[in-house]
Amino acid sequence: MGKPKNGPDPAFSLQVVAERLSELLGQPVKMAKDVVGESAQALAASLKDGEVMLLENTRFEKGETKNDPELSKKLASMADIFVNDAFGTAHRAHASTAALPIICRRLRLSGAEGSFHHGKALADPERPFVAILGGAKVSDKLNVINNLL
Repeated sequence: MGKPKNGPDPAFSLQVVAERLSELLGQPVKMAKDVVGESAQALAASLKDGEVMLLENTRFEKGETKNDPELSKKLASMADIFVNDAFGTAHRAHASTAALPIICRRLRLSGAEGSFHHGKALADPERPFVAILGGAKVSDKLNVINNLL
């Protein structure tokens, strides 16, 4: 939802995403007022089976673009499953896209093993394997598809 330069900015809030996701899911999506602070921690702790929570924009945290491992640990502490479907940003060395998958693998959270950024997954994958590539622009993924083939 954008790249706020100086911390939280209502113009970049994910509140509109929570509202739309609520419509699509047909159930309320609980929206944290922050990313890893008191609001997020309390909401995560109170979730019941089947409930959905959305954290505020990770770019509101100064440690996000610095790949802060402490921010990643706080994010991981609220997760049971980690899935990175942000293909367009997965290459960035940010706390939520680089450090978080590593921490999740250490914690053995479901889905974290499916996160591949580089290395063995492309150079010498265990076969058979499954790759899920998403996004609007196929042209961005052609090199990856060719490498996998």
